[in-house]
Amino acid sequence: MTLLAFDWAFIIEKLILIVIIVFASLGIALYTTFGERKVAAILQDRPGPNRAGPFGLLQPLADGLKLIMKEEIIPNASSKWLFILGPGLAMTASLMTCAVIPWGTSLHLFGRTIELQIADVNIGILYVFAVVSMGVYGIMIGGWASNNKFSLMSALRAASQAISYEIAMGLALIALLMTTGSLSLKTIVADQVTGHYWNIVYQPLGFLIFFICAMAECNRTPFDLPEAENELNFGYHQEYSSMKLGFYLFAEYVNMIMSSAIMACMYFGGYDLPFFDESTVAPNIAAMIGVGTLLIKIVLFIFLFMWIRWTIPRFRYDQLMNLGWKKMIPLALLNMLLTGAIILSKL
Repeated sequence: MTLLAFDWAFIIEKLILIVIIVFASLGIALYTTFGERKVAAILQDRPGPNRAGPFGLLQPLADGLKLIMKEEIIPNASSKWLFILGPGLAMTASLMTCAVIPWGTSLHLFGRTIELQIADVNIGILYVFAVVSMGVYGIMIGGWASNNKFSLMSALRAASQAISYEIAMGLALIALLMTTGSLSLKTIVADQVTGHYWNIVYQPLGFLIFFICAMAECNRTPFDLPEAENELNFGYHQEYSSMKLGFYLFAEYVNMIMSSAIMACMYFGGYDLPFFDESTVAPNIAAMIGVGTLLIKIVLFIFLFMWIRWTIPRFRYDQLMNLGWKKMIPLALLNMLLTGAIILSKL
């Protein structure tokens, strides 16, 4: 009976943590759209959204309500089940990434120790890659099922772009794993907390490669070729409306949040706050400070994503592919070889 009670308590803890993280991610994604419009307004010297609520803070809720209230349209010539599956798969894949992110250390509540991580998988990085790859299928299925030539061309762009930049991203991660010796995100963060420096000190080139590839994976400008409205008339979600379109738009922002969290964990210490001694405060307070620290790092990365979007123009498609295959992959291979040489020289 004791073992059974412990199992139920553990399951309830994880379910509560999943609900909190998923709804927090959706809430942050909702207001990330507002933040993006405000950042764009600042960079372009205009007010931005300021009508709905004080300072325009209710604008994301108004936009969400507008999407919900719009008419659901499914083209007659489309593959209806796949047309519905596409945005659902894209949204599900983007949310699944949060399962292996260590959001903090642990909380001590009701006589129990609650880890602030849904699942400490010892192959956490490989899990992230697998889930991110699934998200591409959501775009491909939606583009093909629309029975629209522009949507299909956009889906093909998304697939080829994902393949080319995932290779460079994987090679950049190999160099990081050579220095950390673990695939677990929790272990990678813990090593940075107990060590002297964050991984950005040891892998600056690897971080730069990973960051550029993350922008390409999230279809962010200057890599937003699958959504190029100039030549593809809105891209793979051209035929979508109402919340199906909302799922695609939300998936992009959730992917951006999760990419920022993964970069913060792998290269910038995750929940580690420099020059902060956890022994000076209560353990629960220290854990919440760690969560706040990670969220601040995520917000800074999101701002960087937005800043680049509203500063750099979109690549041509040939430039996009040349950068991925002829620049990023050789650079990632060089970084991996240099990392191996440095490690061998220290043996």
